[in-house]
Amino acid sequence: MIKLSYSTNGLVNLSLMDAIDAVEAAGYPGIELAFHMKQFNPFEMSDDELFALRRRFDNSDIKPSCIATPTLFFLADRPHDPSAMCTDLAGRKQRIKLIKEGIKLARALDVNIVSFGSGFIRDEHMDNPHIDPEALLIDSIRECVEFIGDDNITLTIEPEPGMFIETIAQGVALIEKINLDKFRLHIDICHAYCSDDDYVNAIAKAAPLTKYLHVSDTTEGYNLKILEMANDLELDFDFASYLVYFPETADFLLLDRDRAVYFYDREPNADLSERINGTAKQLNGVEKVVFIPYDELPQESSSYDDEIFTYALSIPKLSFYVLDRAKPIIHYLRQADRRDQGLPYMDKMVANSLTGKVHFHIIPGDGEIDFVGCFRAAVDNGFDGYATVELYHHIDNWEHAVTASYQHLSKCL
Repeated sequence: MIKLSYSTNGLVNLSLMDAIDAVEAAGYPGIELAFHMKQFNPFEMSDDELFALRRRFDNSDIKPSCIATPTLFFLADRPHDPSAMCTDLAGRKQRIKLIKEGIKLARALDVNIVSFGSGFIRDEHMDNPHIDPEALLIDSIRECVEFIGDDNITLTIEPEPGMFIETIAQGVALIEKINLDKFRLHIDICHAYCSDDDYVNAIAKAAPLTKYLHVSDTTEGYNLKILEMANDLELDFDFASYLVYFPETADFLLLDRDRAVYFYDREPNADLSERINGTAKQLNGVEKVVFIPYDELPQESSSYDDEIFTYALSIPKLSFYVLDRAKPIIHYLRQADRRDQGLPYMDKMVANSLTGKVHFHIIPGDGEIDFVGCFRAAVDNGFDGYATVELYHHIDNWEHAVTASYQHLSKCL
């Protein structure tokens, strides 16, 4: 059986109590309590506030479905960092403490699920290849599960595009390797659509190990991978286009099936121009590269900011300095159709996924996902729990998002 829930991370402009009221009024039997610095901060919640919250749930039909701990900027300015596999023990301890705070609140509020994400392979991991990130992640998980003790609480890991645990299969493999009854899977259906070609079947296979669902919709995107230049690059243009970063100049070479564009800071001399042209010819067969000064790219904010921010934080293995420098290029290619100039044009939202679907949460029913098939696959294979709508991209139009999501998903159950 599936019960619908709505996450407070799509309601952060409201007080926590007002968010609960709004979700209950829309008809949801559950609400996910997501950590937020101002709305739901475990380090600043008083005993009186916690008692009032518990009383709010005890005296109404709506119940908390999950304590969600994977907040973007709760611990640092870098999104999702430090993670449970941070190479620095001090960083890992920060993440472990945050998860343990979630477990404490789950005890106090009678919540059965505490959720987190693995985090990303960052430049710190690339600089320390002797450190096994999976071993760090496993140690952190074991410590958190041990903290649960005999309580009826399950720690769940949520695979996410670009993260170390990205696919449902990777999540299942980790659960089987750790082999603890109180460590299970949290499937985000949007993430599954981004990471699995046969996402419905993947959900069905993993259902026996799944304790929690997230729900949002999405569509096809413009799949773009950012890679650091290397002599052994092999690019698959049926899969994606590529933005190749040159660390010695901090420039980028954009390659799709038919075009090559070099975005430069200092105008390349003859030797560098020859090298760039040779690289493009080798990688995608283009004879002539278009050269564009980086200073001519748009630096101002635009309607694409949220989309590009979400995309950039999903790119692993590169520093945030590199990713920030790539953003004006994506803005440039999203703003106008420049195909008549021989340039690529992104006529879809930019994506970094294994299927080309864009990791951008839209209202259920506005995209392509088969929720009837997903829900049936989960329930028929043993899932019993909450499916929580997660729409952090719809904070400003939350009233429509809450209502429209419930109306659509109710018909899919």
